[in-house]
Amino acid sequence: MYDTFIGLEVHIHLLTKTKVFCGCRSAFGDEPNTNICPVCMGYPGVLPALNIEAMRMSCTVARALHCRIPERTWFDRKQYFYPDMTKNYQISQFASPLGQEGWVEIEGRNINKKIRIRECHLEEDAGKMVHTGTVSLLDYNRAGVSLLEIVTEPDMRSGEEAELFIQQLRRMVRYLGVCDGNMEEGSLRADANISINISGAGLGRKVELKNLNSSRFVRLGLNYERERQAALLDEGKTIIQETRLWNENRDRTEPMRTKENANDYRYFAEPDLPVFIPDEQFLAKVDAALVELPLERLRRLKKEYGLNDEQADALCEEKAFADYFEETVKRIEGAEPKECAQKAANWILGDIKHILSKEKIELNAISNFKLNASRLASIITMIIKGELSGKNAKQTALAVIAEDKEPAAIIELHGWAQISDPEQVSLALQAVCQKEAAAFAEAREAKAAGNEKRVATLSAFLTGKVLAETHGRANAEIAAKFVREKIAAT
Repeated sequence: MYDTFIGLEVHIHLLTKTKVFCGCRSAFGDEPNTNICPVCMGYPGVLPALNIEAMRMSCTVARALHCRIPERTWFDRKQYFYPDMTKNYQISQFASPLGQEGWVEIEGRNINKKIRIRECHLEEDAGKMVHTGTVSLLDYNRAGVSLLEIVTEPDMRSGEEAELFIQQLRRMVRYLGVCDGNMEEGSLRADANISINISGAGLGRKVELKNLNSSRFVRLGLNYERERQAALLDEGKTIIQETRLWNENRDRTEPMRTKENANDYRYFAEPDLPVFIPDEQFLAKVDAALVELPLERLRRLKKEYGLNDEQADALCEEKAFADYFEETVKRIEGAEPKECAQKAANWILGDIKHILSKEKIELNAISNFKLNASRLASIITMIIKGELSGKNAKQTALAVIAEDKEPAAIIELHGWAQISDPEQVSLALQAVCQKEAAAFAEAREAKAAGNEKRVATLSAFLTGKVLAETHGRANAEIAAKFVREKIAAT
């Protein structure tokens, strides 16, 4: 009955060492009001100076979003009177944003569509207000921090699509190394605009959801708001253009203030900053910073290595994690590339990810992991070649991490090399035959009676006994073969 139109304004803190228009340190978690100076505090007579690294990072994101970078771009003053900006205006971009008319694909959860990007613009962030009872505290450490705002067209139709967009954009900026994407710290946050209208009638009256600090809240807030607005229209009421907040404790949106329009901010060109004209050298640096983006990499991993959607998505969660996987695959020997990839994926998404979680090592810090790609590939290669059993392979991996030694040295030290010599396996089988004569006799009787299920159960039991006889070192396939032959013998 109603069409839904959703657009997002996503703000990302750029990983610059200093703020966008002054030399103050840009860092989260420092003591309040310690990273401030006359420029970011807006004292009379001070002049801003553009952080060129912030501009480069911003243009890199714009390129990744297929935006056009104009020949000339400049900054504007956005006037507003809130205590989180001491100078009562914010330096932003309005008339000529640095990235224009782009697009990005979102894919996953049965969603596959292209979202248009209206613009990307660079601005300074505001300070942080902390409300405690009747008192409001102000921390200006964040005031002036490099903030890139990405504005989409209203192309999304559900909270699920908006959530996927946020998650994929977060992954993208982390791949590019321009933002850590920590939404709980506010380094990536979103405002969502939603309107609904009778089907075919176009955009409705817009409501903004402000300062959503998790992709889940984006989904919940938008889906709630869609139902709220639909109920109002069903009752013949008018939707008020306003800004609302998501109350996570009550799972609902609540009014914050009436929604401002662009003319309320009285934009005019920033007189203290010159027009920025990106030259060839600057644009070359922007292009050099581009990498294979997450969605492109995910598709390539599926095609090149035969991975399924779930495997490829998990491996592409962090750039360093995907690099670790591909480096491991390249170093594995003894099998076809796709088989190597499957073995590496199983190890990395199983045992390795479990170890990383237990050791509290972030996926993007895996380059410092003691079980590096070369060592993991060595272990997998030995499994493929029959030189190491699965059980001892896991013990070897843990010992490599604990002792920081090469797998071969660990295996030799502990005597974990797999026994594939038929004579040695046969000797272990003879010992088991003496200890488990009754089990062999029962297996023969079951085979004679045609009870293959019981034969399989006893065969597995006896194979396990052969492996135990060799402390897990016997080649399981050879042991199983010998057990089957022994049962079949009359």
